[in-house]
Amino acid sequence: MENNLKRTLGLLDATSIVAGSMIGSGIFIVTTPMMRDIGSAGWMMVLWLVTGLITVFAALSYGELAGMMPNAGGQYVYIQRAYGRMMSFLYGWTVFTVIQTGVIAAVAVAFAKYTAVFFPELNNIILTIGKSFQINYGQILAIVSIIFLTFINTKGIQNGKIIQLIFTSAKLFALFALIVLGLAIGLKTDTLSHNFADMWSATKTTISDSGIITVAPLAGFALAGAMGATIINSLFSSDAWNNVTFIAAEIKDPKKNIPRSLFLGTLIVTIIYILANLAYLALLPINGSPEANDAMGQGIMFASNDRVGAGAASVIFGGLGVSLMAVLIMISTFGCNNGLILAGSRLFYAMSRDGLFFKKAEKLNSFQVPGIALWIQCVWASLLCLSGKYSDLLVYSTFASLLFYILTIAGIFILRKKEPDTERPYKAFGYPVIPIIYILVTSAICIDLLIYDTRNTGLGLLIVLIGIPVYYFFNKNEGE
Repeated sequence: MENNLKRTLGLLDATSIVAGSMIGSGIFIVTTPMMRDIGSAGWMMVLWLVTGLITVFAALSYGELAGMMPNAGGQYVYIQRAYGRMMSFLYGWTVFTVIQTGVIAAVAVAFAKYTAVFFPELNNIILTIGKSFQINYGQILAIVSIIFLTFINTKGIQNGKIIQLIFTSAKLFALFALIVLGLAIGLKTDTLSHNFADMWSATKTTISDSGIITVAPLAGFALAGAMGATIINSLFSSDAWNNVTFIAAEIKDPKKNIPRSLFLGTLIVTIIYILANLAYLALLPINGSPEANDAMGQGIMFASNDRVGAGAASVIFGGLGVSLMAVLIMISTFGCNNGLILAGSRLFYAMSRDGLFFKKAEKLNSFQVPGIALWIQCVWASLLCLSGKYSDLLVYSTFASLLFYILTIAGIFILRKKEPDTERPYKAFGYPVIPIIYILVTSAICIDLLIYDTRNTGLGLLIVLIGIPVYYFFNKNEGE
């Protein structure tokens, strides 16, 4: 059997994977913790704008690398060409242990959590071990959803492509409706103008275990630090755009279509995210009370279970809003995981072909997809669903992602020096200014996170470093 992937995906399919992998549950939740961290409509919109700009800047920069190396594995291949086998393995190792599988697990649990709106029995505990480890029916549903999507994707890329197009189209339409209706209804009130009346006054709001609310003003370095720490939320919501590079070997005319899909997908999602946050600000007051019984009383800052999207929907649709939002998030997370599962397996397939992953993962099944790599990814992601640690995984996996984004974009400069004569069908947009801006801004965010969230960022670095002895284990027979 031929062990090469087939080019069957066009520009629309690739753009759907970019947008579909980015939009999960984050946009419906993270605005609430961000608002507690900075308490300002103006600064929050700045954070979403900065997130969008650096995401689009990164996508525009990746276009050069994607055009040079239209191979399965994408970013893994770029890092290897610029830095060598060990650094590319450390990236692949981190993707496998937390970045890809951790996000798959978290998105699957979010899917189950919102399914529980209709089937509360999913919250029931099945098994308790010790004082803290519990398994509920929702976690089992999360695992079942991962297994189901993995199975579908083992039957050929056309199945994954169809699911991706259907679910990405559905959630884009639903988000568009939420934005249009939210702005149409919200702009008839004074909520938006009230929220922006003192738009640059920032505060940090905390709630103690006893329910005492403390509000502290933010300015100067304290404000900069708070913004640098809380931007991890919007960056997580905008991550996974690079997944399309993993499936480069299955995209038609990849030298053109991958750069175009990166730009189009990230731009579409950035615009949607900014408009969605404007809709939240038009519908809900910033401040509220955690004791209130309705969304208007709770405000953005104290939305029930941080579900600001559900709060906004309840203002638009009344009691039906919570159910409608639950359906939207179920669609969004299901489609998001399909893209993540489809793309991640191709990176592990590429690693296996280099002798840096389980050997059998390089085999293609009768449908010409890396079936074994898909199932290995499925097993680990399923175990993470049971770990109960997925919320922590998201924080330090996003930090680890940022580190490798910086390294990858810095690789553009390295490869231009190392390989000046290599064909570059697409040059990094705004070179060298835009890549440098991305590297500087993202490095500043990482430094801020190291200072303000040392525990989780330290764990992210630790996971990367653990990959060094694992690299030598996989590399022991390579004679290097």
